[in-house]
Amino acid sequence: MSEHEHHHYAFETLAIHAGQEADPQTGAVVTPIYQVSTYKQDGVGGLRGGYEYSRSANPTRTALEENLAALDGGRRGLAFASGLAAEDTLLRTVTKPGDHIVIPNDAYGGTFRLFSKVLSRWGVEWSVANTQDPESVRAAVRPNTKVIWTETPSNPLLGIADISALAHISHDTGALLVVDNTFASPYLQQPLALGADVVVYSTTKYMGGHSDVVGGALVTDDAALGEELAYHQNAMGAVAGPFDSWLVMRGIKTLGVRMDRHSSNATRIAEFLTGHPKISQVLYPGLPEHPGHEIAAKQMRAFGGMVSFRHRDGEEAAVQVCNRAELFTLGESLGGVESLIEHPGRMTHASAAGSALEVPSDLVRLSVGIESVDDLLADLQRALG
Repeated sequence: MSEHEHHHYAFETLAIHAGQEADPQTGAVVTPIYQVSTYKQDGVGGLRGGYEYSRSANPTRTALEENLAALDGGRRGLAFASGLAAEDTLLRTVTKPGDHIVIPNDAYGGTFRLFSKVLSRWGVEWSVANTQDPESVRAAVRPNTKVIWTETPSNPLLGIADISALAHISHDTGALLVVDNTFASPYLQQPLALGADVVVYSTTKYMGGHSDVVGGALVTDDAALGEELAYHQNAMGAVAGPFDSWLVMRGIKTLGVRMDRHSSNATRIAEFLTGHPKISQVLYPGLPEHPGHEIAAKQMRAFGGMVSFRHRDGEEAAVQVCNRAELFTLGESLGGVESLIEHPGRMTHASAAGSALEVPSDLVRLSVGIESVDDLLADLQRALG
């Protein structure tokens, strides 16, 4: 499928076909794993298909990168060894010492650690804004602001940012709008179409979808920025390996059908939790009472598979729910076919303790899988006691 054909096809078709023509030599319908480091040249500088060394380019990774670009409606997709490798490459491409970044007041703990412990030592300044409130973001922008960063839905409080509104602010001020779209996936949300400049993913999560690969991605519709990012991807070297690229492509083929089930299961679970006497608050953008519900309904196809809740009896009670769950596996990460449960304050977001991004100690985060929702509901009923 050539690039100019992409706009003719629906998401589910692109997920299976974009960047993945049958192998010309054998007719293999699945892209081969090119487990190779170097390539024979036809004379000095005579490259076959542009391949010379697999840090610079690898055919399996190329197929994934073309697929990623098509799914987000971008001109360039780039695949990395992890989501944080993608973020680091992006930030060191578009910022320099003395620049400033606006970061959200709710974000993945690893992202916050990258800003607060790594980039800050390199001389990049950051400040926190409530990205659910566009005016809070506008007020946080400085003359040296180069990036406005947001997650929507956010991790772990499931906040919703209005991507179009933030895009207006970023473009008014000359900053790039970066959207971490990991929780939604490109199936549920298309940030580039809403005005974002770059989309970031941990492909470990819903894109891979089977808890068996670690990876990251960047997608942009700006050809010049895409070239800059590709230059730094090669120069810095944190690329996705061929087998990891193949696993992510394998996962993406079923992304649409999985996200439909994740979303429907999560909706049922959020509705159950809302009526439970031991829970003081349920955080899920699909609930009408969620403050971001209307924006989420406008910019998302469905509301995703992540649900968080706060336990009425505090931190220890929340921890005990995590420990008592059986079908929900106690573990970090998210987005796999199996359901996971975790305590963000002690697990994924421990690095944010004591900061403006610290999460409530009574919070439990669920990654709702694609199992029978009745079995999942019964497990939560037992765990809550």
